[in-house]
Amino acid sequence: MTTLLLNKPYGVLSQFTPEEGSRWRCLSDFVDVPQVYAAGRLDVDSEGLLILTSNGRLQQRLTDPRFGHWRSYWAQVEGTPNATQLQQLCDGVVVQGRHTLPAKARWLQGQDQPQLPERTPPIRYRAAIPTSWLQLSLTEGRNRQVRRMTAAVGLPTLRLVRCCIDLMDNGPPLDLTGLHPGSWRAVTASEQKRLNRLLSSSSSAGAQQGGHRRGGNRRG
Repeated sequence: MTTLLLNKPYGVLSQFTPEEGSRWRCLSDFVDVPQVYAAGRLDVDSEGLLILTSNGRLQQRLTDPRFGHWRSYWAQVEGTPNATQLQQLCDGVVVQGRHTLPAKARWLQGQDQPQLPERTPPIRYRAAIPTSWLQLSLTEGRNRQVRRMTAAVGLPTLRLVRCCIDLMDNGPPLDLTGLHPGSWRAVTASEQKRLNRLLSSSSSAGAQQGGHRRGGNRRG
């Protein structure tokens, strides 16, 4: 099994084949490893951590909302958050007629702010309105969910970077350490062992639940 971690830049599709007539680049412009595919997606205007794997079961395990992997994002937003807005994000807000699941949200200030290179193209700045950094952690992945959530509480997202993915095994999350935009690395031997254990645990869970579950899975 081949598994890679990529820091996807802005303006790149989460797929290896270009779309006809599209101005966006694709993953094959950065990764030349055959037979790996994205486990989950990032919007073309989002940046950050993308797991690429040759194992279809691992793709499913990491994206199935039943397993509730926390995905954390740095969101640069327009405005200054207050306690009420942060609590609303944690409790969940209505997005496209559906309430989002409980999340984690905190305002990153001072040295806690992410140290990132400037985006190309740069975000828009309005002199009269400050910008702030939030860290949001979610267990679901609905279409443009972080942007819709921050907009719902009056904090439009200007830049969005996925910073880490928690494997929910009491180990450290997979993150962007050592990866500049457009670069990738293979997972370490210890990370691969953790991923293998995920597959083993999901096989056991599937065997136990197989005779008892009917209908579609919960969707994020």
